Amino acid sequence: MAEQQKWHGKLSAKLTSSTVDQIWPLLADFCNVHKWVPTVECEHVQGSPDPGQPGCIRHIFGPPEEDNTERPAMNIYERLLTIDPVERCLIYEVTKSNMGFKTYVATVKVLRGDNDNPNGCVIDWSYVCDPIKGWKSEDLFSMISAILDSMTKTMGEATKR
Repeated sequence: MAEQQKWHGKLSAKLTSSTVDQIWPLLADFCNVHKWVPTVECEHVQGSPDPGQPGCIRHIFGPPEEDNTERPAMNIYERLLTIDPVERCLIYEVTKSNMGFKTYVATVKVLRGDNDNPNGCVIDWSYVCDPIKGWKSEDLFSMISAILDSMTKTMGEATKR
């Protein structure tokens, strides 16, 4: 039997009024993602008392999807694999979930703005995972896109205060 292809995705979100130095500390606060994605709750459940250290595990849970797929409420555990404050990059994996993930590894980076966005920054989010039973790759991409949009909006508003 042939092995199924992995799903790959890459998304970017531009923040025009927030710098890398403002956004990176928010993103690096790994176990407090609920501050930036208001539709979920998050707690530090395992690892170093400092929840931003590799090996720590966060538990994210939230409401059921409202997309007529009857998916249950999100219940997911993610382990921080690496964090690099110089490169402003973190890598994490899903260790357990009720969403059908077998493997999922994401890399999230905060980059300086370019010529079109000199005072801002960009969040790049890339991932690779095994196909998820009952999903299309587009479903996962759309879900992550919605999370990234919510996150950048909330982070952008927080840095204006």
